[in-house]
Amino acid sequence: MFQAFKDFVSELTGGHKDPSRFEEGDYRLAAAALLVHVGMIDGTLSDAERAKLHTIVKRCFQLDDAAADSLIVQATAAEQEAVDLYRFTSLLNRSLDEAGRRRVVEMMWQMVYADHQVTEFEDNLIWRAADLLGVSSRDRIELRRRVAGGQEIDREIGRARGQQSGQQTDEET
Repeated sequence: MFQAFKDFVSELTGGHKDPSRFEEGDYRLAAAALLVHVGMIDGTLSDAERAKLHTIVKRCFQLDDAAADSLIVQATAAEQEAVDLYRFTSLLNRSLDEAGRRRVVEMMWQMVYADHQVTEFEDNLIWRAADLLGVSSRDRIELRRRVAGGQEIDREIGRARGQQSGQQTDEET
């Protein structure tokens, strides 16, 4: 309890949290746990999903590789202990403003599209999480379209690069 008070005072007086330490009340841990949950909704975390998770966590929270790996390990453990989404979404609601909560939903869509397909379980999970985060249906759908559109652009760039180098893309084989 005293440590929590010290952290609170430190933040108020301009001190900063260690970017590679992820404590129980850290919104980054809650957000990463939701991302792990998205990746694991079908029972396994594929290599593509694992790579996407690492990229999202590293980029969005401005972490180095080791800190991103540490966050993912802690988030995986937290996700496995959780009985519902509320544990994570309630913390995110307390910690983030509306734009931050929309960003979490966008990160969840990025995880869904890591394998270029959306299952009904993934769609339902994001609908429930977005609802708990107070992100409107309109915003949730717009975020999905934005991420899906970005995925399509990435595939087009990959096809163009493959054609330039004379290689076949996955879709051509």
